[in-house]
Amino acid sequence: MLRYFWLDNFNDYYDPSLKRARQALLERTGVYIVEADINDVVLLKKLFDIVPFSHVMHLAAQAGVRYAMENPSSYVHSNIAGLVSILEVCKNANPQPAIVWASSSSVYGLNAKVPFSELDRTDQPASLYAATKKAGEEIAHTYNHIHGLSLTGLRFFTVYGPWGRPDMAYFFFTRDILKGKSIPIFEAANHGTVARDFTYIDDIVKGCLGALDTAEKSTGSGGKKKGAAQLRVFNLGNTSPVPVSDLVSILERLLKVKAKRLIMKLPRNGDVQFTHANISLAQRELGYKPTTDLQTGLKKFVRWYLSYYGNEKKSSQ
Repeated sequence: MLRYFWLDNFNDYYDPSLKRARQALLERTGVYIVEADINDVVLLKKLFDIVPFSHVMHLAAQAGVRYAMENPSSYVHSNIAGLVSILEVCKNANPQPAIVWASSSSVYGLNAKVPFSELDRTDQPASLYAATKKAGEEIAHTYNHIHGLSLTGLRFFTVYGPWGRPDMAYFFFTRDILKGKSIPIFEAANHGTVARDFTYIDDIVKGCLGALDTAEKSTGSGGKKKGAAQLRVFNLGNTSPVPVSDLVSILERLLKVKAKRLIMKLPRNGDVQFTHANISLAQRELGYKPTTDLQTGLKKFVRWYLSYYGNEKKSSQ
């Protein structure tokens, strides 16, 4: 019998009520929710004592490029120490699980070669967030090499869709357009276009499942390696970068509201001018094939947003 566990600390980086609503959805599908921090190694060990996990999907992280300017230690706590906690427990498990985990397109940093390929250099991070994700990839290599853990890192490219993060531009643009507030549209030097490889959540999920389905078993036992283990990194993007100004235009049409655009220079806080994924490796190895363009994905998001926050508003009244 398959059993699924979801571990989350439900912190207040963004509105915890949205996280609780997700929790209710997961529980209705039979997922066991464990409220805890991934740095609680004692609790993690107890979970592994109860269930011999075959796979671990590690998505927990302190996200967001700009927030690192305010609270840098939270990134080290979650993205580095938290990853090590997970890997320590996995390496000592018997059997060791295969691990798929969330890296980020941010690791490409100042790389100017497009589209971004897994073979490109990733030693020029533009933000602390990016640096912690790059550190995670090096840590994964170490645990694979020494302990025989099967590890697959997924470099997500600007994931969006229903139930997403309110700190993402598409989400708070929607909120502020509806409230009649100004929204910041960043420009690079010399009026350069800022663009993102927006990737719809359903496509990302298919990539995650492809990674889990093709993950080979770890080769260690009790922390000791018994043979070479699988180590992979994949881009999961849409391969179609869209200027942020076009994103706003699509939202205007869907919301039937004109946005108050505030054109600003791209700040030096870790944001990069563009992202663009080369997904040929994921296509070949995982069967990954994104099918949702931005217009279609945003239409689904806006439908969800109006339903979720509209109903919430009515109930509060």
